[in-house]
Amino acid sequence: MEKYDLIIIGGGPAGYHGAERAAHHGLKTLVIEKNKLGGVCLNEGCIPSKTLLNSAKVLAHAQHGQDYGVTAESVHFDQSKVIDRKNTVVRRLVAGIKAQLKQSGITVVEGSAVIAGKSPEGFLVKANDIDFVGTRLMIATGSMPAVPPIEGLKAALEQGLVMTNKEILDLRIIPARLTIIGGGVIGLEMAAYFAGVGSHVEVVEMLDKIAGPTETEISGILQKALEKKGVVFHLNGTVTAVGPTSVTFQKDGKEIVLDHDKVLLSIGRRPFTSGLGLEKIGVELAKNGAIITDDRLQTNVANVYAAGDVNGKSMLAHTAYREAEVAVNNMTGHPDKIHYDSIPAVIYTTPEVGTVGLTEKEALAKGYDVATVSLPIAYSGRFVAENTDLDGIYKLIVNKKTNTLIGAHLIGSYSSEIIVMLSSMIQLEIDIRNITKLVFPHPTVGEIIKDALFKL
Repeated sequence: MEKYDLIIIGGGPAGYHGAERAAHHGLKTLVIEKNKLGGVCLNEGCIPSKTLLNSAKVLAHAQHGQDYGVTAESVHFDQSKVIDRKNTVVRRLVAGIKAQLKQSGITVVEGSAVIAGKSPEGFLVKANDIDFVGTRLMIATGSMPAVPPIEGLKAALEQGLVMTNKEILDLRIIPARLTIIGGGVIGLEMAAYFAGVGSHVEVVEMLDKIAGPTETEISGILQKALEKKGVVFHLNGTVTAVGPTSVTFQKDGKEIVLDHDKVLLSIGRRPFTSGLGLEKIGVELAKNGAIITDDRLQTNVANVYAAGDVNGKSMLAHTAYREAEVAVNNMTGHPDKIHYDSIPAVIYTTPEVGTVGLTEKEALAKGYDVATVSLPIAYSGRFVAENTDLDGIYKLIVNKKTNTLIGAHLIGSYSSEIIVMLSSMIQLEIDIRNITKLVFPHPTVGEIIKDALFKL
C-alpha cells in the first residue's frame, strides 16, 4: 500500500494547483483524476470557450474593419478549423500541467477514486484496484451540468439532441438556429459566439434579467449589446418541454414554441460528490450535494479539505486556485482564510463584464451607508479610440464609514484585466484617498477608476 502525505481526488484547477503548492511545502502528493488533467475549466470550459470567442472577435474585426479604415474582402469563417485550433490549445496546456506536476515530483494516477475508509495510518483510497493511504485528503472533484426535470430533456441529452458546455465546444457545424436554455455566464458567452459567427440565437431565461447576480444596470447594457448582434432574449420564461426540433416554454401565461437545430442547456452546475465514498469517513454534505467547508476549506472531518466547485461556494476556476492555496496553507501550519467578497467574476462577451464585491442593492440590504458613482466608459480616450460602440460604464460602491471600496462593476473593453485591480483594493481595504493618489498610465481604460473616485 502506497502512502502519501496528501491525496487529492480531482485534477482540475483546485487539484493540480493544490498539488503544486503541497509539493512546494514538502508534502508527498498524489493526484487521482478520472478524466483529463485540467478538469472542466481547461478541457470543456474556460480555455476552449475563450479560444472560440477570440476567433469570433477576429471575424468581427475583419467584417467591420471599414469602421477603422481597413477593408477586408472575401472573409470566410471555418468552424472546423476553429475547433482544431481549440484542441491544439487545450492539448498544449494539458501537456504543460503534466510537465509541471512531474517536475514537482507529484504522482498522477488516471482512474476513478473511491474513499474506502480510515485506518490508523490515514485515509484509505482505492483507484484502478490499487490501494493508497493518505495522511490528508483534498476533495477537488468539481461539478457537472445541472439537469432540471423538464419533459423530454433527459432523453434529448442521452440522444445527443441537447448539448451541454462540453458538446457545444466540439460542434464543427454552425447551427442555423440555436436555442439556449439559461441566460447565465455560459449561455451568454455561447450566445455571443454563435450569433457572431452566423447562428440565429434565442435565449430562454426564467429570471427577469440575464447574467444572474450581475449588477442590474450592467446586465441591461450587456443585453442590449447582444441584442444588437441578433440575440433574442425571452425573459421570465419557464421551459416546460424539449423535443427533437423544438423547445416549449411558458411566459405571461402563454405557451411559446421555438424551433431549433441545436439546443444548449446551461442553467448552472451542481457539485460532483456521488460515488466518492464520502459517507465512509463521515464528510457532511449540504442539500445540493456540496461538501460543507469552513473559511479554511476544512470539512467537518479533521485533515479532510474540499476546494473548487465541489464545495459549491463560488464555481469559478480562479476561486478554486485560491481555495486550494488556503487549504494547503492550513494543512501545513500556515493559517489562512479565503475572502469571497473580493473574488472577481467575468463574462467574456464583447463587451466584457467584470464585477467584484457587492452591488449597491446588496450593500444597502446589509446596512451599509454607501456612496455610489457611475461613470461612462467613454470618459476613456483609449476606449473611444478603439471602439465605435461607446456604451459601457464603471460603477463603484464605497462604504462611507470606512471610506473603502466594497463593490465594482464594469462593462467594456479590458474589464477582465482591470477588475483584478479593484478586487485588490477591496481585499486590502485601501482608503480611496490613497487610490486617488495612484498614477495610471495614459491613455488607458482603467484610468477612469481614478476619475470616478474623484467624483465622490
